[in-house]
Amino acid sequence: MDDSSYYIPAAAMAVAFAVKAPALLRSWRDPLLRAVCALLALAGLVFFFAAPPTIAEVNRITGIPNISAPLVYALLSAFSAACLVLIINWRGGPPEVTRRASRRWIAGYGLVAVALITLFVLGDAPVERLRDLDTYYATTPFIREMIVLYLASLTVAGVAMNVMCWRWALQVHGWLRVGLLIIALGFLLNIPYAATKFTAVVARWNGGNLDDLSTYVAPVLASAGAQISAVGFCVPLACQRIGDTWSTWSTYRRLGPLWRELKSASGYEERAVRIAWWSPAELQVTQRESDIHDGILGLHPYFDSEVRSHAYDAAVAAGSDPVGAQAEADAAMVTAAVRARAADPEGRVISSATTAAPYAATEAPRDLVRISMALRRSAVVTAAREQATTRSESDSHERTR
Repeated sequence: MDDSSYYIPAAAMAVAFAVKAPALLRSWRDPLLRAVCALLALAGLVFFFAAPPTIAEVNRITGIPNISAPLVYALLSAFSAACLVLIINWRGGPPEVTRRASRRWIAGYGLVAVALITLFVLGDAPVERLRDLDTYYATTPFIREMIVLYLASLTVAGVAMNVMCWRWALQVHGWLRVGLLIIALGFLLNIPYAATKFTAVVARWNGGNLDDLSTYVAPVLASAGAQISAVGFCVPLACQRIGDTWSTWSTYRRLGPLWRELKSASGYEERAVRIAWWSPAELQVTQRESDIHDGILGLHPYFDSEVRSHAYDAAVAAGSDPVGAQAEADAAMVTAAVRARAADPEGRVISSATTAAPYAATEAPRDLVRISMALRRSAVVTAAREQATTRSESDSHERTR
């Protein structure tokens, strides 16, 4: 990896953290949100401080050669703990069990970080190494143990993440399972990363030289693993949001036939204030549902329970299930009421103290989406609409005589 390759993922993590930060400030007590933000922040810090230019600058500012080594290793330990805590909180469960498991991992990797710093202080690493510290100091007392400890801790984190992700993936479906498998793949690369590092270090112990494995191969594996895992964490969240938005717009579109049917009864076309077309999908659906309810409310005096009953029987006879037949019956009653309302421009039915049959008040329809679909597809509703139109025209002729 060249120097700039470290800063690209660091910048991406910083942007993601900035996006999440407002939500964190609003919901600080949410353990899942805290874990997500901690992971994003630590991932960005790991990439930033692992970049050779940053390593050189930190060493220069502190005046301590190779002080960046325990710093980066401690950040890697914290990142490993953050990943484990995120999976634990994401999976959920009894709050006390979740908190206890999270604290154990945090405490364990906290001790690892303290041990890494302690071993560095006890060791002697006077020659600055920006890329090959692991192999250069592989035989140096205490520094050697520091290197082995951080590699072992990364391996444990990789194995633990794979175990938890695979167990959970077997219990879930859809995009969550896909995300978990991607995360598992990313952390699976921790193992070859540690293996290449260990191979190079052990070669040094035995007088050999396989430094290229540690210097050039291992960083690529680490970067690939981190980025694959980040994709795995994002996939379920992003796809769930896309799916929710698609579902919302689908509901908006499916409500269209009923909304258009009720235009004349609700009068919402005449409103001075309408929400903008670019408003969120949820707000658009809410507005459309409100318009429909207003229209239904205006039609209530014209609802005819006999129309509903006859349409229900016809739908059942045509093979519809009870729920579908109920929607078709409601749709037939609505479309008949729209035409009855149109045939009564003076509003005599509404103004009557007691509404006479056949426009007896009845229970308002409820399943708006099913009713809307029935308006477009049901032959029973089409027949009821034609009958209502014929009856309305007949009533109009009678009044004009």
